Amino acid sequence: MPPTDMDSFIRAHTAVASPPLVPEIALHLATEITPLWQATESWLEREGIEPPYWAFAWAGGQALSRYLLDRPDMVAGKRVLDFGAGSGLVALAAARAGGRAEAAELDAMAAAAIRLNAALNGVDLAIATGDVIGRDGGWDVVLAGDMFYERKLAAAALPWLRGLVARGALVLLGDPGRAYLPEKGLTEVAVYTVPTTRELEDRETREGRIWQLSKS
Repeated sequence: MPPTDMDSFIRAHTAVASPPLVPEIALHLATEITPLWQATESWLEREGIEPPYWAFAWAGGQALSRYLLDRPDMVAGKRVLDFGAGSGLVALAAARAGGRAEAAELDAMAAAAIRLNAALNGVDLAIATGDVIGRDGGWDVVLAGDMFYERKLAAAALPWLRGLVARGALVLLGDPGRAYLPEKGLTEVAVYTVPTTRELEDRETREGRIWQLSKS
């Protein structure tokens, strides 16, 4: 699907809205009134579309974005990577806070959404579409929101992230209690109550916790 077709799809199946915890940033999101919200897995498969994780502002990413906007000194003037960027919300928050932000996302549709969301907010973002696990781009800060939901991904990402910490990077995780969040080597630095919806989560709010990762 060429980029122009992706752009058209995103615009047709989302609405511009702001996440409840981050009203400063507008995104192309699936809402109750958009077709993508109602799409079934069979419809997505028939259309050749990956699950649209990019179309939702997940609780961990919202909390991490709020944390950066409230504490711009964490990223201002620094090279910042948003790992598994989805909609690009965290990268956009980092850029708004003065960081030189790069959004890493394997899903081509998500990368198109990030580009549209960056334009929507008047923000310049670098977008990496290859697998960044195992790479070191010289980032000062690495951010990961809601990335510990799958065992295989967590097992691959954690040693890489700890390696970046070992060489001096600050790694911050935004997580509302996903199944594969590490059990050790974390320091909680903030917590936010994030409004959500029962279509996404099993409750109306989640506690989005910000964790600083250690090297071991």
